[in-house]
Amino acid sequence: MKNLTLKQLRYFEALARHRRFRLAADACAISQPALSMQIKELEEDVGHELFERSAREIRLTGFGQTFAIRVREILRAVDELDELARVSKNSFLSRLRIGIIPTVAPYLLPTIINDLNKAFEGIEIQVRETQTARLIEELKQGDLDLAIVALPISEPALTELKLFDEEFVLVRRHEDGGKPVPERTALPKMRLLLLEEGHCFRDQALSFCNVGSSQPREVMEGSSLSTLVQMVSAGIGITLIPEMAVPMETRSAHVSISHFEAPAPVRSIGMIWRNASPLIKQLMPISEVIRGSSEKMRALSVAS
Repeated sequence: MKNLTLKQLRYFEALARHRRFRLAADACAISQPALSMQIKELEEDVGHELFERSAREIRLTGFGQTFAIRVREILRAVDELDELARVSKNSFLSRLRIGIIPTVAPYLLPTIINDLNKAFEGIEIQVRETQTARLIEELKQGDLDLAIVALPISEPALTELKLFDEEFVLVRRHEDGGKPVPERTALPKMRLLLLEEGHCFRDQALSFCNVGSSQPREVMEGSSLSTLVQMVSAGIGITLIPEMAVPMETRSAHVSISHFEAPAPVRSIGMIWRNASPLIKQLMPISEVIRGSSEKMRALSVAS
């Protein structure tokens, strides 16, 4: 395998991730025929087929799955060397790749980006918004430098740093605002609206209501907190949202906001990064800026 190149490995990793030649070619900024030729040459070099090809999909062979694990380790190590070299040249890193969950991104991200740009002049910030499981995968693969998620994650390869705690609030029809706040065990009987599966906030809401994720219940799902609040405004049910979402999500909805009695539902938001990241010294001052951004946003949320 003397002819293997990093370019071929990156092409292979892209195809293994996207499972479509067109998507992988777009991600690598090359043509499909060129990608196909590179993959064919790679398979010839290693002496094994790496992909099972059919008219509808592409999947890794058994050898390809093992090969992919090694390739990702190699590419992650190369990226970390590149990052280490860039940090050594400059007093601070020039690029920061941030991942963030959808139930935090719309409310906190604008302030974070603004504050980071002020604190670290010239920094290039790249943002990836997706669900926690995907962020963890991309972080471990070296595609992200840090992620902002709900804690705990409990991944041995990742470091966790708590930023703040925030409560969940109850969203009901505007007309129901004067009624007593229901007990948490009563919420599932009131047509509780939840985010679709895959969102950690959904699991946290179910845990507060003492409802297992597999238990049957009368529930409707939405893809975003905005959708859930608008459904409540239309009289369809009730929902829970994080306190930081209140100013943005309720300004155009005819709903009421109520706080639960102690112990109120709460989540911890924090930063995570790879234990082996070469950016650890740089990530600590970044975490302080992000913590300050979150404190400003939370103050606005409470004031509203």
